[in-house]
Amino acid sequence: MITNLSVSNSLVSEWVSDMRNVDVQTDRARFRRNLERIGEVTAYEISKLMKYKQITVQTPMAQTTCSVLETQPVIATILRAGLPLYQGMMNFFDKADCGFIGAYRKHNKEDAFSIEQEYITSPALKGRPLIIADPMLATGASLILAIQALLEFDQPSEIHIVTAIACTVGVEAVAAKFPNAHIWAAVIDDELTPKGYIVPGLGDAGDLSFGKKRQA
Repeated sequence: MITNLSVSNSLVSEWVSDMRNVDVQTDRARFRRNLERIGEVTAYEISKLMKYKQITVQTPMAQTTCSVLETQPVIATILRAGLPLYQGMMNFFDKADCGFIGAYRKHNKEDAFSIEQEYITSPALKGRPLIIADPMLATGASLILAIQALLEFDQPSEIHIVTAIACTVGVEAVAAKFPNAHIWAAVIDDELTPKGYIVPGLGDAGDLSFGKKRQA
């Protein structure tokens, strides 16, 4: 299933506008905060689909019944670009366990690239919702590798993929590989360049959040 949050107007559209705008996106704190906000809003939407159980709590006045999550999710992200989006989700799922994947594009002289994955850690996944935060879903190659690596640990009860800017090509590739996953995107663009960049996109989310990196 694919949910495109830009199908109907909301504040998400304004945050995306800020992140795309070259006159605004250079404010790193604002850029990170907008990614964080998208993570928060999406976490809330995902929470509506999760399973709940009833518990009894004691208030100062009486006992009452409340609904709480049946199982806490695992929230994973691809370093470093995914950290602000991940933090937004953690702001809402504040009891979640966390997983981290170190992956990057290794470019060659012909402008092609391979995906290098050097680090992965994850808590127990079996029977738990898995939410993966990745701000840019371009070709889908790094995300597919990350999910496959996580699934080697255990099988989650469900998979949610959260991204800010997605490309149709990447969405289709991930959906084909993981047909039962739910993909959430703030916006979906149609064009992908031969070098694997989303158009109109927003540039490099990691660089805009944390500063330009040396190219591997």
